[in-house]
Amino acid sequence: MNNIMDTIGMVFIIIGIAFDFFGVLGLIRLPDVYNRLQAATKCVTFGTAGLLFGVFLIQGFNTFGFKAVLGIIFVFLTSPVAAHAISRAAHRSGIPLTKETIVDQYEEDHELKEEKHVSA
Repeated sequence: MNNIMDTIGMVFIIIGIAFDFFGVLGLIRLPDVYNRLQAATKCVTFGTAGLLFGVFLIQGFNTFGFKAVLGIIFVFLTSPVAAHAISRAAHRSGIPLTKETIVDQYEEDHELKEEKHVSA
């Protein structure tokens, strides 16, 4: 039974490493800060969670495994919030989107709020 859990844990660790690799590749290859945040947030969040879940499966229900589960919860709660804050600050600072960007939903929402504020 323990050998099966070790094998499944190693599979999760390998999948986590693959997600982390693609996240880093996205940080290098993508054109602007907003696309890079997409790669960093999604890939690295799932990659880190996969690594930690694999460690939990290998370690089992002890203090080290419990810390891995707490790490998963922490990453899932903080990574999206941090990415949102960084992207909002970048947009407010005027960092341009790439030329290939078709829709800027944040700017459209901001313009609608200003129109409602001016008309009120």
